[in-house]
Amino acid sequence: MALIVQKYGGTSVGDVERIKKVAERIKAYRDEGNQLVIVVSARSGVTNELIARAEAVCAHPSERELDQLLAIGEQETIALTAMALHGIGVDAVSYTGAQAGIFTDNAHTKARIQTINADALKRDLAAGKVIIVAGFQGINEAGQTTTLGRGGSDLTAIALAGAIDAAKCEIYTDVDGVYTADPRVVKNARKLDEISYDEMLELASSGSKVMQSRSVEFAKKYDVVFEVRSSFNHNPGTIVKEEVASMEKVVVRGVAVDKNQAKVVVSNILDKPGSAAKVFKALAGANIVVDMIVQNVGHNGVANLTFTVPANEVHKATKALDPVLQELGGKIASEDQIAKLSVVGVGMKTHSGVAATLFQALADAKVNIDLISTSEIRITVAIAQAGADEAARVVHAAFGLDKA
Repeated sequence: MALIVQKYGGTSVGDVERIKKVAERIKAYRDEGNQLVIVVSARSGVTNELIARAEAVCAHPSERELDQLLAIGEQETIALTAMALHGIGVDAVSYTGAQAGIFTDNAHTKARIQTINADALKRDLAAGKVIIVAGFQGINEAGQTTTLGRGGSDLTAIALAGAIDAAKCEIYTDVDGVYTADPRVVKNARKLDEISYDEMLELASSGSKVMQSRSVEFAKKYDVVFEVRSSFNHNPGTIVKEEVASMEKVVVRGVAVDKNQAKVVVSNILDKPGSAAKVFKALAGANIVVDMIVQNVGHNGVANLTFTVPANEVHKATKALDPVLQELGGKIASEDQIAKLSVVGVGMKTHSGVAATLFQALADAKVNIDLISTSEIRITVAIAQAGADEAARVVHAAFGLDKA
């Protein structure tokens, strides 16, 4: 008998029939003698529908109220899943994030988990119940509902697996593992049998929609090995784990594209020590994640800063920087029709020529590069959004990722 945490994404629980199929899968695991904690997302499309309603009544809704609203999606699913299990003779009980003891900081819409008090979960597990937990949500020290950001149900599952010392964590989605690229864009993308935490983290933060990057970061920190699988079949998935020596033999593991990006240019600010610090301190205070950053050499006492942010946070970034620009001078402009393309692989640490291959492939395809950033195992370029999919196919082929 094993203690297993399973997470089912929005497409897996998209309607009543799919919820019933998930319940049957859970029962099969339960009949094998396993203890189960199940984390579920909102039904596919529900979160987007709720956001659309919020924006229909207020162009820029309060983040606190958004959390109040968006938490509804998962609460519907936990109750329906528990009821579906009751209907096939399985004793199950549903928990909101707060009831599950998931305590977060105060950053509404992108809260971070601080602690988990799993005592209530352990009591019900000991009593033989299947636990159904609402993903994506928690509670702060003031007792207010918080949400963990897009893909936050992954983080809920991995954090709970670590908190209750689960033997296994399975992330069920609508694809049967992690691929060398998005198979909807690159038709000959291959499923990977395994991938390191660092590679998965870079792919997730670069636009791969399989996992939320913060959930991978948490798994690496607490050494939670997990498997990405499909809820629509019983095929083996992709194991995400600590890097081993054999992984370095693969120079590039995958290609990711993120089209939800905007470029922000802060121009003609005072070129003096502390100017950049003030800009990025203001963005950090607004909980805005900044990625690619370029600062030009100052001339005539002024300089320009260019960076990327999620496209849906441009308004918030502009608002956060208004008081800074009043002090430092300058102006702000943005462009939202850009994409980030990244190549990732732990083998890049010990092999040369990756940048040359990437840039030549893009040049041959007549794709212009706007910005470049790197890490030890990743190279990212900002390019025009319109050609991003074709660029991904070209780069995927250039690195031979379609071959085993």
